[in-house]
Amino acid sequence: MLTTENHGDVTVLTMNNPPVNGLGQGLRTAIVDALHAAQADPAIRAVVITGGGTAFSGGADIREFNSPKAMAEPTLFTVIREIERSAKPVVAAIHSVCMGGGLELALGCHFRVAAPKAKIALPEVKLGLLPGAGGTQRLPRVVGLETALNMIVSGSPVNSEKLAGTRLFDAMIEGDLVAGAVTFARAAVDEKRGLPRVRDLAIEHEDAEAFLQFSRNTVTAMAKNFPAPAKCVDALAAAVKLPFDEGIARERELFTELIQTPESRALRHAFFAERAASKIPDVPKDTPLRTVASAAVIGAGTMGGGITMNFINAGIPVHLLETDAKALERGVATIRRNYENSAKKGKIKADDVERRMAMISPTMSYDDLVADDIVVEAVFEDMEVKRAVFGELDRVMKPGAILATNTSTLDVDQIADFTARPGDVIGMHFFSPANVMKLLEIVRGAKTAKDVLATVMKLSKTLRKTGVVAGVCDGFIGNRMIEQYSRQAGFMVDEGASPAQIDRAAEKFGFAMGPFRMGDLAGNDVGWYIRKRRYVEKPDMSYSRLADRLCELGRFGQKTGAGWYRYEKGNRNALPDPVVDKLIDEYRSEIGITPRKISDDEIVHRLVFALMNEGAKILEDGIALRASDIDLIYLSGYGFPLWRGGPMLYADMFGLYNVINRMQEFAANPYGDPESWKPAPLLAKLAAEGGSFTG
Repeated sequence: MLTTENHGDVTVLTMNNPPVNGLGQGLRTAIVDALHAAQADPAIRAVVITGGGTAFSGGADIREFNSPKAMAEPTLFTVIREIERSAKPVVAAIHSVCMGGGLELALGCHFRVAAPKAKIALPEVKLGLLPGAGGTQRLPRVVGLETALNMIVSGSPVNSEKLAGTRLFDAMIEGDLVAGAVTFARAAVDEKRGLPRVRDLAIEHEDAEAFLQFSRNTVTAMAKNFPAPAKCVDALAAAVKLPFDEGIARERELFTELIQTPESRALRHAFFAERAASKIPDVPKDTPLRTVASAAVIGAGTMGGGITMNFINAGIPVHLLETDAKALERGVATIRRNYENSAKKGKIKADDVERRMAMISPTMSYDDLVADDIVVEAVFEDMEVKRAVFGELDRVMKPGAILATNTSTLDVDQIADFTARPGDVIGMHFFSPANVMKLLEIVRGAKTAKDVLATVMKLSKTLRKTGVVAGVCDGFIGNRMIEQYSRQAGFMVDEGASPAQIDRAAEKFGFAMGPFRMGDLAGNDVGWYIRKRRYVEKPDMSYSRLADRLCELGRFGQKTGAGWYRYEKGNRNALPDPVVDKLIDEYRSEIGITPRKISDDEIVHRLVFALMNEGAKILEDGIALRASDIDLIYLSGYGFPLWRGGPMLYADMFGLYNVINRMQEFAANPYGDPESWKPAPLLAKLAAEGGSFTG
């Protein structure tokens, strides 16, 4: 965990705690013990601390989060105190990654030297926290108040060379970092540079009070749902106004306040959910992966074009296949236009447009796909269409090629059986727009080979997607749950709420978009197609028929200029429409409902608890591996507010006993499908035991 090597009269301590040298209790203890040993050795004149592998240190060891070890002695405070007390100079040799507690450790050293291109950051704000081991107090003393505030409030990394002119680094070292640090340490002793401490430096700013007030106002306005950024400003104000030890105490108070907030709990939950999602219990880490050097996409529509861009952006060339020449030409033109727009906005270079377009090979022949490693089908959501496509893919794709379907609801196992190689078939459900949305729902069929699943999970990272595994069922995880959410939204319009009120309540809660605006964006005809299938397959499931009436009028949403709202050409703003108001009034009269006043609280909790109850059933059915996977899907693909952590965590924080009480209230309403409010057995069990979904 810590390697000690003497370079003559300088001891080099190398942290070795992969993957990022997290400062766990074992490593902290080893550092303190090694420092004490160096102090006791008369032959040693200085100490260098560095990191092995690809990081100096990424900060706290996340494997110890929420465990007693995280705060066990020696804490990071203690380690830094021992460094500052050292009678021999301690030099931090920084490279690659120096973040969070790793940067706080370096700030506690007497000197710091760095390699170019090291990533320097205090990213705690992204977990709803602030640096808790002196970062807010020491960083402004070496880089200045404004730079420190920007780094701490954003949590974004800065390259080391951009900070080379500050007191953060005493030297930038090209070449062998450790050799350069050892040479620097000897010089520091020989030149009697003493044992300077960052804590003793003054913070210089011509009008700190005015700057802090301006920053506080700006941060409060921009991060209204997240308390951590404003608390970071408060901690920096303490660094300016208070003696160092009092500032440290204030930083700790603020840290303790933040760690208890629901927003921090939600952000930490999301952080760990993303890491947990990549772990599949029965697929070993060392599972051999298949090569993905070239891809094919079937369908050049909106979804197929977006999927194509994902592969191209990752440097993977694509055969883009369409059976209609005009559709193919249109699809390629749309991709070009998207890239040209990105170039105009400065997101990519102008010459990147042609380079990326050159990686697309448009074709109308399946035979051109014979050498590709993976194919993603993105055609019309109809099983007979899928049958024809996968029959062709089975004929032409080489042995070992991965055959993926982008279906959002259809049975992946049935699709797999259209081929003679079901083990090679998997679901890759992208979300629209596919080149923007982070979520990739990876649907594991009953016969999907483990190496196919492992390869697609790795591919999701290559494509910069958040990959989450789902089992096979109608709608998988995300769409199976959203159906219950949408049903309740429809029932509430029947009962007296307007689409605009429901959307406003959902958006005030924090959803990126309410259910009716979402329907207009996605296309109301998509839901209509699914409902028509439901009426045949699940005749006992009830729906408001208002949405069908809307679609019968051709009001499919933004693409037709009218849906639940009306839209003016070139403008995506949802505008009220008397036609919809009249339709709603007529429908209520037809089904015999006298409209009632529905509160925003009822709206929000009927929507969210409908999601959660279906999520509990999905967990019981084994469709999701863990509750955090469900939350991750909703955070990254469905616009659920990040600061609330997802529907399953929100239910936990609301209290499952309280959730069931609210569901009983909703079940008493005859118009909201009382049967749907029967608690899932898992929910009932956890509530009775005082348990939770997320631990």
